[in-house]
Amino acid sequence: SLDALLKVFFESHDPTQGMRQGNDIGPQYRSGIYCLTQAQENKAREILLQYQTDLNQQGFGTITTEVTQIESMVYAEDYHQQYLAKNPDGYCGIGGTGVTCAI
Repeated sequence: SLDALLKVFFESHDPTQGMRQGNDIGPQYRSGIYCLTQAQENKAREILLQYQTDLNQQGFGTITTEVTQIESMVYAEDYHQQYLAKNPDGYCGIGGTGVTCAI
């Protein structure tokens, strides 16, 4: 479900880092949710606001995740497809904030 996907998304990285993840800096490392429908965008924004409350209670900053609709999408290179299936520990051990996204 979209709820389950968004929960994993928010819990798997730090969405408060702006244009970076860990030591990697630049717009290609930004956090983003790209929706195909208005309903998806509304749901993503709703969960983002709920998670922001949880992060605030734990002393984290503002979520900088971009949420927008897209008209089309281009698939990444093959080696980026199913990335976590190929690299179960992710990238350089960078994980989430440790704050549960209570959906």
